[in-house]
Amino acid sequence: MSTITVPHPPPSATDDSEKLREAFEGWGSDKKTIISILGHRNASQRKLIREAYAEIYKEDLCKRLEYELIRHFERAMLLWALDPAERDAVLANGALRKGETCDRVVLEIACARSAEELLMVRRAYHERFKRSLEEDIASHTTGDIRKLLVAMVSSYRYEGPEVNASLASKEAQALNDAIQSNCFNDEEVIRILSSRSKHQLNATLNKYKDYFGTHIIKNLKSSPEDKFIPAIRIMIRCIYSPQKYFEKVIRHAIVGLGTDEEMLTRAIITRAEVDLREIKEAYQKRNSKSLEKAVADDTSGDYKDFLLTLLGAENL
Repeated sequence: MSTITVPHPPPSATDDSEKLREAFEGWGSDKKTIISILGHRNASQRKLIREAYAEIYKEDLCKRLEYELIRHFERAMLLWALDPAERDAVLANGALRKGETCDRVVLEIACARSAEELLMVRRAYHERFKRSLEEDIASHTTGDIRKLLVAMVSSYRYEGPEVNASLASKEAQALNDAIQSNCFNDEEVIRILSSRSKHQLNATLNKYKDYFGTHIIKNLKSSPEDKFIPAIRIMIRCIYSPQKYFEKVIRHAIVGLGTDEEMLTRAIITRAEVDLREIKEAYQKRNSKSLEKAVADDTSGDYKDFLLTLLGAENL
């Protein structure tokens, strides 16, 4: 469930645009007003605000936000202001250009979105960057990772609840055979993981646990230089339990010395309107500490206030 609180009834997009314009005027922008408006509007409402702002002031709201804000707060707000599909396109493109974490970001998008949402991401990517997502993945990756990522973003998974139990048993055995023979990059394995519905794939993973006594993740061992098996682990975790997966992403972003703001921002921004409430519950259960408290302890300033707003924290 979403953690976003929206006023009822919400102000009109015109009213919100006018208040945002006022917040931008003068010496330094009014960050609290910007957060109080955009942090309490859903995706449809934010789109209407962008359209109204452009119509009234002949200016792109995102470009104005980029001018007014700085650092981590700027990046978080710009991502939040975008339509979800365009946001994913921007995240994927940025990850591919950086290279180091592109497999994680692309797999999160491919595995945590519905088939229709993924199709919209591919369209948004093409419209914004004038290239296909598959083309850019092929240009920035190699070998088995390239095969896996292209297959994942190109698939259109069946979304229904039907499960073929005999197929789940057969493919659980196929996955085990691949592990035993150290051939997890086999094309048949990639086909199973990239084409089966999430319900079917979860049934296969459950059959694997029934037959072989442990979750498949524990049997996916890799050497430090191997990037393929870690990518498979990301994919399976993200499909099998997205809430637990993103709890782990957030935990790793804030644990220890320093904060991975890019990872923290990505997880909170992309899940706030999806299942961030369940992720918060998973975090509390796993760490005996509220996610709001953890974020507040590890961030500061307007960036902290914005993330806490998206988390549904009160009395900021």
